[in-house]
Amino acid sequence: MDVVITYVDGRDPLWKKDYEKVVGGEVLSKRFRDWDTLRYLLRGVGKFMPYVRKVHLVVARESQVPDWIDRKTVHVVLHREIIPEAFLPTFNSSMIEMFLHRIGDLDERYLYFNDDMFVTRPVPEDVFFKDGKPSIGFRKVLFGASPYKRLVFKSDILAREALGMCPGLVAVRPQHVCSPMLRSLCEEVFLKVEKKIMASLTPLRDKRNYNQYLFLDYMYYSGNAVSNPLSNKHFSLAATSIGRIARFIARPTESMMCVNDVNMGTRRFLSIKPRLITALGAALPDVSVYE
Repeated sequence: MDVVITYVDGRDPLWKKDYEKVVGGEVLSKRFRDWDTLRYLLRGVGKFMPYVRKVHLVVARESQVPDWIDRKTVHVVLHREIIPEAFLPTFNSSMIEMFLHRIGDLDERYLYFNDDMFVTRPVPEDVFFKDGKPSIGFRKVLFGASPYKRLVFKSDILAREALGMCPGLVAVRPQHVCSPMLRSLCEEVFLKVEKKIMASLTPLRDKRNYNQYLFLDYMYYSGNAVSNPLSNKHFSLAATSIGRIARFIARPTESMMCVNDVNMGTRRFLSIKPRLITALGAALPDVSVYE
């Protein structure tokens, strides 16, 4: 199986120019803040997931690729290689997710990681696919007014529509962890509802968007995915201290971890970042094949 990682470095001056042309102002969103932890995601993959065939790093432009990346072992994928030119540049991860299955030389089975997710312990290959079917936790949720809940329901409704099902008052929400995908089924649902997907594309996040849940929901409702939670610990920096996160990294009780960034002042960000890097560096000190 392959690993796909989407990555953005908001410090890149060329990327900033692209952003400012679209938005007309400076980069403010935490979504584009780089914690310099990508190497530890790759080290975890290299150490604990030796069965991975290839890593694909998806970025907006060449200037986004860290200089320490080994291009012989990491396949760098530019947005223009998978997204129609008319929709570029884009700064919308939900939109980018619509096209990941079109990466060149992508394996039928792949895992999609955000760059705030880390592998902390050995993970057997068969954890992600049971009898060939993607395995991930699904929770049933009621409709809510928050932007996130609306996005969950939009993707759920479109997945049902692609299968000829009626929308429901309850949606399924996939677990927030790396997503196991089947390339052929992602392409299948994309082609079924392509007009609606293309009409939903925007350069920044918008209420019209769908996200990767469309593909996971489609696999679930079609009987091609298994609801089985993956071993994962989710930390939000809004509610968890860096000390607690560092202790988990030193003695992980789950196989994977997500450290979710939140809106915070520069001072707090600059105080937390080196402590997170130190903890990850102590747990994963060895250079990976991807560096």
